[in-house]
Amino acid sequence: MSNIYDVANELNRRLRGLPEYQAVVQAKEEIGKNPEAQAIFEEYIQFQNELQRMAQMGQAPEGDFEGRMREFSEKIQSNELVSNFFAKEQQLGVYLNDLERIVFEPVQELLQ
Repeated sequence: MSNIYDVANELNRRLRGLPEYQAVVQAKEEIGKNPEAQAIFEEYIQFQNELQRMAQMGQAPEGDFEGRMREFSEKIQSNELVSNFFAKEQQLGVYLNDLERIVFEPVQELLQ
């Protein structure tokens, strides 16, 4: 039987070879070439990190959270490069969700 870490590393390599993964890489490279798209992308990532920190600390979003989300949504939709990145990332997410379900199935069975 293969070492579980060898299997995980092989999965890592195969994920990187997926056309959907490569499409996300290409979309991110295109963002990096455009200062406006890069600024929107970085600002959104900072916002997401802020939300994640708050969630980890058990805090609710502060201020005009819905307004900020609407603002980001408009900025993302108005910039083709950023919008394309998130569309490609969502396509890759289908694989990742399926893999997560498969990998964690044995753990879920233990909890039933």
